[in-house]
Amino acid sequence: MTQEILSDNDLDLIFREARSFKGWRDVPVSEITIRAMYDLLRWGPTSFNCSPARFKILRSEDAKKKLADCASRGNKNQILTAPFTVIVGMDMKFYDTLPDLFKGYNKARDLYVGNADLTEETALRNSSLQGAYMIIAARALGLDCCPMSGFDGPAVNKAFFDGTDEQVNFICSMGYGNKDSLPARDRRLSFDEACEIL
Repeated sequence: MTQEILSDNDLDLIFREARSFKGWRDVPVSEITIRAMYDLLRWGPTSFNCSPARFKILRSEDAKKKLADCASRGNKNQILTAPFTVIVGMDMKFYDTLPDLFKGYNKARDLYVGNADLTEETALRNSSLQGAYMIIAARALGLDCCPMSGFDGPAVNKAFFDGTDEQVNFICSMGYGNKDSLPARDRRLSFDEACEIL
C-alpha cells in the first residue's frame, strides 16, 4: 500500500514558501474560515489530550486596539491592520477537562492538581504545540500569519484574562498578506547544522 503524502504545492503553501507577514491586504476573513481553522488544529496531539490552549480571536477595532496597547512598538501596526489577531492563551486548570478528554487513564487529573510546576510546564509546552498547529491549519486554508512574542504579558493577561485561570502564551496576526511588504527571506539552518542522527 502506498502512503499518501501532500503535494509539493501543498508543502510550499504550508512551509517552504510561507512567510511571516507584517503587511496585509484589505481582504476580510470570514468566520467560516476562522472556525475551519480551529476545527483542524484541535485534532493535533497533546499530552493526555490535555488541549490547554485557549484562543481569543480579535476582530473588532476595539479589541485589536486593546491588544496593540500591550504590544511592543514594532508589533502595534501589525495587530491594528491585520484582519484579526489571535491571542494563544493557556488554561492553567486544563486538568479539569481531563476526565472528559482522556478516558485512557482515570487518574490523569490527579497528576496535576497541587503540582504547579508540572501544570505550568504542561500548559506551556502543549499550548505552544497547539499554536503551531494553528499556524499550519491557517496556512493550509490560504491564510498568512505573523506570530509574535513582543508584548507585555501581565498587561495582556489583565486586559483579556483577568479573573480567569488563563494566561497568554503568544500572539499571532492573520489575514491575507501583502507580498510587497516582505523583506528578503533569511536562511534557515541546514539539516547538518540542526540535526544529529544517533
